[in-house]
Amino acid sequence: MRIPLFPSLAGAALLLAAGAYAQIEGGRGVAPVDSSGDFEVSGVDVDVAGRTAQAARLGGWRLAQRKAWVQLAKRLGGDGGLVSDGTLDQLVSGIVVENEQLGPTRYIAKLGVLFNRSRAASVLGISAYSDRSRPMLLLPLQVSGGVETVFEQRTDWQEAWARFRTGNSAVDYVRPSGNGADSLLLNAGQIARPGRGWWRTVIDQYGAADILIPVVRLYRSYPGGPVIGVFQARHGPDNELIGSFTLRVGSAAGLPRLLDTGVTRMDALFQQALRGGALGVDPSLSPPPPPEPVVDPDAIDDAASGETLAEIVGDTGAANAGIPLTIQFETPGASAVANTEGLVRSIPGVRAASTTSLALGGLSLMRVTYDGDPDALRAALEVRGYQVSGSGQTLRIRRAAPAPAASASPTG
Repeated sequence: MRIPLFPSLAGAALLLAAGAYAQIEGGRGVAPVDSSGDFEVSGVDVDVAGRTAQAARLGGWRLAQRKAWVQLAKRLGGDGGLVSDGTLDQLVSGIVVENEQLGPTRYIAKLGVLFNRSRAASVLGISAYSDRSRPMLLLPLQVSGGVETVFEQRTDWQEAWARFRTGNSAVDYVRPSGNGADSLLLNAGQIARPGRGWWRTVIDQYGAADILIPVVRLYRSYPGGPVIGVFQARHGPDNELIGSFTLRVGSAAGLPRLLDTGVTRMDALFQQALRGGALGVDPSLSPPPPPEPVVDPDAIDDAASGETLAEIVGDTGAANAGIPLTIQFETPGASAVANTEGLVRSIPGVRAASTTSLALGGLSLMRVTYDGDPDALRAALEVRGYQVSGSGQTLRIRRAAPAPAASASPTG
């Protein structure tokens, strides 16, 4: 006797829903440590003695602030003059401990110092404005052991980009945290898809204008042994190669340091490409332009009716423009997006329908261009089984709940 795989369609749907939820649950990503525009000076060495360990540490931090300020002033074109410790306390927004050794009366460390951009610029007499690129969506791809991973699982490469401070970079990175729907939208398979339609939807979801793909391929000689990283800087939906380099570390314990160095070198490649014009505007990622108004060549100036050719052309353009509407709809999964768009496009009078803001598991936004009265579109949606709320050019739709079956009345 053959036993069916699922006792019912409801059981199959429940299993599929559980599988979809399992793909996005859990902490898969790392939020960026710092996305501010602070000035950063790293690698400041200090060696300070004090009466106590805490006094030696505070003295080391004071000395690091002074050294870092001199380096920053010279880097930005100043004379490198010192300012008072009280002023530095107002300018410094953070101390980064890169390495430290703390003894009973001595403090040896390598530190990084973060300076508030606007306050430091006012003291140095320079502009705080930083000319940066358009927002670039960052997809860090790690290939290790033959497995390609972006946000499907937490990776060392993603953590290295989360640690990177972007204040000194000319590239405006948009760094997803890797949680929620990131693992579904931004994965290794998406990088290999050059289709512009879905890419436009993805970058609009994250408020970006283009895509940057830093790739690292890790090769290990043996467990715990040397690690070789082959880095590639790539750009755009066509995965174009910008540059590459190779780094090596003597043991697996040095992998974070190798990746941090790789991030710094990768950022330099992206900045060089930006200055060289290789990260220019990709017109295929911009929304398609509205259709040109069609002018009937047989339309002529009718003196009897008093209409001029300019008036006829204007009326024709207005008629062909359509009415823009925004529709909110539920998207429990990726298939709901395509299904709802296809249903709306099938309504007579709908010229275009595309999702402009995607929120899996919540409400997404669809922009619709409709020739006719919005009330007529409302009626057409209701005929197709939707409950429609809202008014004017903003509507919200949801599937109508099935009517309960009428119970049979008892017979005497």
